[in-house]
Amino acid sequence: MSPSQILIVWHSRTGTAEALAAAAAKGAGEAALLKPACDVQPQDLLDASGYLFACPENLATMSGQMKEMFDRCYYPVLGKIEGRPYASIIAAGSDGDGAQRQLDRIAKGWRLKRVADPYIVVTKAQSQAEIEAPKDINRGDIEQAGALGEALAQGLDLGIF
Repeated sequence: MSPSQILIVWHSRTGTAEALAAAAAKGAGEAALLKPACDVQPQDLLDASGYLFACPENLATMSGQMKEMFDRCYYPVLGKIEGRPYASIIAAGSDGDGAQRQLDRIAKGWRLKRVADPYIVVTKAQSQAEIEAPKDINRGDIEQAGALGEALAQGLDLGIF
């Protein structure tokens, strides 16, 4: 296991979660391994020192591809990654709370340690056209995602978590 590798797992339909995950990876620098949820394997989770999960909220839950990654990888790593740090980014049209709760329940089952407050970016997209359209993410959200990635990398390097 790399001493400070952060696995950044993302899924995105309209680009918001992907852009935020990429910003976090840029902030984390060489410690980051950015992977779409569909490509993540149990070994990727075992090899990482910490995690950042970034996905949209769809119908009050995390996106199906992110959930599928957890379904596929859950049991092969159960009991093998306990205590590792994690953080999350949720892209939501309304509030993101449902997706965040679902993600946190899975992380609790793995006994991961949340090391940063949930970061939820609310796009306020409500109509079908707004929801399906690519989003313009404001600079402040991109910067905050980058700072989250940087903080995870520094925390791991310093042995804080």
